[in-house]
Amino acid sequence: PGVHVPQYNAITPGVHVACGRTMTGDQNVLGGGGSSLLGGGGGLNLGGLGGGQPQQFGGAGTSLLGGGTSALGGLGGAPIGGGGGMLMGGMVGGLAQQQQQQAGGLSAKQPQTEAEKIEALMPLIVKLTDPDQRENVLLELSKKREDCDDLAPVLWHTFGTVAGLLQEIVSIYPLLSPPTLTAHASNRVCNALALLQCVASHKDTRSLFLSAHIPLYLYPFLNTDSKSRPFEYLRLTSLGVIGALVKMDDPEVISFLLQTEIIPLCLRIMGSGSELSKTVATFIVQKILLDNNGLAYVCTTSDRFFAVSKVLSDMVNNLITNPSVRLLKHCVRCYLRLTDNPRAREALRTALPQSLRDETFLHLLRDDITVRKWLAQLLQAVNSPTPGVPGAAGGNDVSGLPGGSSVLGGLNLGGTGGGLGGGV
Repeated sequence: PGVHVPQYNAITPGVHVACGRTMTGDQNVLGGGGSSLLGGGGGLNLGGLGGGQPQQFGGAGTSLLGGGTSALGGLGGAPIGGGGGMLMGGMVGGLAQQQQQQAGGLSAKQPQTEAEKIEALMPLIVKLTDPDQRENVLLELSKKREDCDDLAPVLWHTFGTVAGLLQEIVSIYPLLSPPTLTAHASNRVCNALALLQCVASHKDTRSLFLSAHIPLYLYPFLNTDSKSRPFEYLRLTSLGVIGALVKMDDPEVISFLLQTEIIPLCLRIMGSGSELSKTVATFIVQKILLDNNGLAYVCTTSDRFFAVSKVLSDMVNNLITNPSVRLLKHCVRCYLRLTDNPRAREALRTALPQSLRDETFLHLLRDDITVRKWLAQLLQAVNSPTPGVPGAAGGNDVSGLPGGSSVLGGLNLGGTGGGLGGGV
């Protein structure tokens, strides 16, 4: 609809091309045989030109307008009918190319180099220092951040840009309590957070990002508990920044996070957030546990271990009624990693949920070989004796974990973060 194909009588005398159909008498020449005219599902029929049997041109995936191959010739001089290389109806390449571009087809413009992309974005980047233009600039840059690999260093080293992003963050602190954050304000600050995520994930700016303690500016967002969509979107985007940091498997990142309150903040979201927020928060905890220092930190005291174990157990039990393969995957991986610590492995003999021991999730994991393998390894670990550990016969003795046997009881699992995360 809306695509007009002009008449080309030069194709074959008496053949009229209009509105995507070419007729010679009762014969349908273009688009016949169930072939697609725009989009090329199964090739294009160009039969009946000069009599004889219809010929198949282009094959699967060939597109007349807007596809990867031009069926009407002209782009590269594709011959029709074989022999002699005669172009269809005398259509010149320039005209066919112009029509294809007008129909949203291939562009003749060469891909931009990285330097050209940065040069094109610089007028927007420098406007981040202007509060009156910043909102539109944040929106445009957040859309284009995936197209420019070196955007992060330019953002960090351009005068005033990071300060402008931090201004966007702190400006909504008053809207967090009491919760008065609007969708418009949430979208605006999330665009700023998207650019910070770009900085956090780049190898040349990650260390600078941590040295400036930028993640601490996000912790108040993670500490909110409103269930409204603006707050949920804000928490999820903030988790995305932390997730981008831990995804790099950088020991410096884990060391920084262990000195702050990220673990209790993540546990809080794992216990009460949306499925997607729970998934990202659990992924962050998983990446911390996969680091040796992170595992040692969680297993240093029974308080820390049981706080993590209790939240994981509640999540697994909730998955019985609200199944999610991706969330279950991260929970199983966290449990499996905890078994690498002998004391924690012994405690999991009694702390591991029954639903992971039986066939409760068998149907959910039938197509996921990796998680089934992790679960089998987990069950083997908790069912095997641990030499030299008290209570190895499978009793309830968890005194091997330092710090007593208190499970929760208003714990503050954070480091030196200053109380933003509260207690668990």
